[in-house]
Amino acid sequence: MPPSPSSSPNSTSEPPIIRVRGLVTKLGSKVVHDNLDLDLRTGEVLGIVGASGAGKSVLLRSILGLIPHAAGTIEAFGKDIDSLAPAERRKVEARWGVLFQDGALFSSLTVAENIMVPLKEMLDLPRALMENIAALKVALVGLPPDAAGKYPSQLSGGMRKRAGLARAIALDPALLFLDEPTSGLDPISSASFDQLIGDLRDSLGLTVFMVTHDLDSLYAIADRIAVLVDKKMKVGTIDEMLEEDDPWIKEYFRGPRGRAAQVQAGQGQTHSEKARTEIGA
Repeated sequence: MPPSPSSSPNSTSEPPIIRVRGLVTKLGSKVVHDNLDLDLRTGEVLGIVGASGAGKSVLLRSILGLIPHAAGTIEAFGKDIDSLAPAERRKVEARWGVLFQDGALFSSLTVAENIMVPLKEMLDLPRALMENIAALKVALVGLPPDAAGKYPSQLSGGMRKRAGLARAIALDPALLFLDEPTSGLDPISSASFDQLIGDLRDSLGLTVFMVTHDLDSLYAIADRIAVLVDKKMKVGTIDEMLEEDDPWIKEYFRGPRGRAAQVQAGQGQTHSEKARTEIGA
């Protein structure tokens, strides 16, 4: 089993941007997370995976404060978010952006108006400046300029995802939450979206918490993987996950789809073989 987040020899000296300890989450009488620990390191892309119903999106919403937890602590940017006064919590929330699975765009607003929603909520800016910021975010996510004036119903699924991402980065957040970002996209659009996330992480210095089921996304951009198994987390690199003995993890990473993603990522080599080639082993 990979080392725990707090004891990993690869941990940086910098405090984690998200620190979860002893989290217990319940939906009714069902325990979804039981004494769950997790660290999200500054600057990394952390992929959250698990079986259907394991509680991946519930974990994301618990960290965001959208679902209450029964026990445990959640720290963001070094602060226990449960203990913050409303004004302080608002400051913390201004430092993260969220892209939900369906984009969650307001259907009655244009793309530009959707992007301006968090600007209006958090800042006091002239409309002309907000329109300029919206245009910049549209360009950053690879949408054409005329997309700013369109409504969500006028966009393709991939364009709606990008519009939702533009809104998520409207406030220049340090932390980005993604809930199944490539769900519903064709393979070409998924690969393009993965590339976009990687580019934004590098250019904007983002830290990314990504709930996904997409193995190709994990191989493309994830630095570490956190697997929800038995209501707790197992965390490690892809190579460490390939050595895991847990039945679900073995099937996920070493089953047919996992092998296909591995070979595709290595362009004919396995992930480990590619790594050895790159370091000249």
